[in-house]
Amino acid sequence: MKNIKWMFNESLPMEMHKARIVQKINLLEPKKRLKAIKEAGFNTFLLKNHDVFLDMLTDSGVNAMSDKQQAAMLQADDSYAGSETFFRLESSIQKMFGMKFFLPAHQGRACEHIISKALVNKGEAVLMNYHFTTSKAHVVLEGGFVEELIIDEGLNLNSTCQFKGNVDIDKLKDRIEKLGSKNIAFVRMEAGTNLIGGQPFSLENFEEVSKICKSKDIPLVLDASLLSDNLHFIKTREENCKDMSINEITLKLGELSDIVYFSARKLGSARGGVICTSNENLFKKMQGFIPLFEGFLTYGGMSVREMEAIAVGLEETMDEDVISQGPIFIEFMVKELLKRGIPVVTPAGGLGCHLNAMKFLEHLPQTEYPAGALAAALFIVSGARGMERGTISEQRDENGVEPLANMELLRLALPRRVFTVSHIMFVVDRLEWLFKNRNLIGGLEWSEEPEILRFFFGKLKAKGDWPEKLLEKFEEDFGDSL
Repeated sequence: MKNIKWMFNESLPMEMHKARIVQKINLLEPKKRLKAIKEAGFNTFLLKNHDVFLDMLTDSGVNAMSDKQQAAMLQADDSYAGSETFFRLESSIQKMFGMKFFLPAHQGRACEHIISKALVNKGEAVLMNYHFTTSKAHVVLEGGFVEELIIDEGLNLNSTCQFKGNVDIDKLKDRIEKLGSKNIAFVRMEAGTNLIGGQPFSLENFEEVSKICKSKDIPLVLDASLLSDNLHFIKTREENCKDMSINEITLKLGELSDIVYFSARKLGSARGGVICTSNENLFKKMQGFIPLFEGFLTYGGMSVREMEAIAVGLEETMDEDVISQGPIFIEFMVKELLKRGIPVVTPAGGLGCHLNAMKFLEHLPQTEYPAGALAAALFIVSGARGMERGTISEQRDENGVEPLANMELLRLALPRRVFTVSHIMFVVDRLEWLFKNRNLIGGLEWSEEPEILRFFFGKLKAKGDWPEKLLEKFEEDFGDSL
């Protein structure tokens, strides 16, 4: 990564690209924003994109493609079987991870479905550093259960620990001993721990986990969806890896894993999913499910044009100037919010900037969904769409009991090569105003609650008229400004 210094004291993140194609965005009037969030049931997932100014919901499928990716899409081979596009993508994956076999799927959660279908039996455990909503749901649907073994610092929102996504090795050994290795379907390590602030794991920790798994004959599965950020952190934060190239680190991770899968909507900046392995037995267990649930083995439900873009995107992931863009912009935003006393997860992780909603809205009980309320309030005052990552993102157990999440976070994702510094500073400005007026924000309650993955399409309503009062104060302070 290139080191760029500024003459003045404050430094800015430097874009290592230039804009060649632009897309117009729309900033609605505040009253229309309030109307839009009400119609969406205070669920930012249900907002219509034409009502959104800055879309910070996710980095999934919305990262900007490079010129080389766009060009590669023109050479796609549409053959149903034996497509050259498949072999080009296979070659990129093999160069990246050093793995022999590749199975395509239409996106990351489809990969999770295939892996759980093939490996999880009723009553078996899947051990994880931390769960993701869909990864847990697929295990549970197969009759298994999930146990999380994140280090204690991983749940400490403000910490100096550089690898809060690490597995606690003592906990891992203890759970294997108590459960028995035959009752563990696999161990899953997630690069970038999505639900707890995009925090990375270290290569050293991954090596320790791999060694234990191999000694107990338990498959180690790497969720590499957010790997590009994790690679940046391994390279810049882990002393033993500073002289390794990004590709050397990635090949090492592949060597230590039994299965690697990822959403190419994140890793690769296109739209699709990938499973790879060098274990022929595991490959054959999963292979039959691809044509059954996804598509033929050479496309797996993906567009071949997207496959060409993924192949180039994976090659670009080996460029440190490319993968550093997300983390340095996120770190900049985190620092700007900290200057203003706004509670955020530290250290800065990957994927996006994560606000601590329980500290931001200390007057709200967790049962009134502070992260969801904060997401709605931010949209009302800015038009920026973030994502609740807290109790709304959980689901009730078989007895109807709602588990409270370990954290209540508002995630403001920064899709790669999409937003400028001025966009970030606009959101920082509105968050500063919102923090000063935080006592105006009230809670939410369910009006329509689905049983599965309720955060995707459930609807809530405000408790009281706090959205109207917030808008009234905003217009009093900002006048006719948007």
